[in-house]
Amino acid sequence: MDSALSRSLGRATGWEDTLKTNALLADIFDMLQAIHADICALGGRKVHIKPYPRPGKDKDKKRIGKGALPYDQLREWIKERQGNGRR
Repeated sequence: MDSALSRSLGRATGWEDTLKTNALLADIFDMLQAIHADICALGGRKVHIKPYPRPGKDKDKKRIGKGALPYDQLREWIKERQGNGRR
């Protein structure tokens, strides 16, 4: 989304990116869900809130490895690779 003024000045407003608007919409959805839960709690009903998944954050992606490799092990791994003729 942009305006005629920002186009005439040659400035980007920053809202052209759909990731920002989707993140904002996810925040609004979470707030509305929290308000709904509060209203239901007044009536004695308990509602479980599940946050809306944020755009750009994929939980389904497979993670490889367990974390950072210690420096000594990394140097050893590099030496092994260089010894096999790989660079």
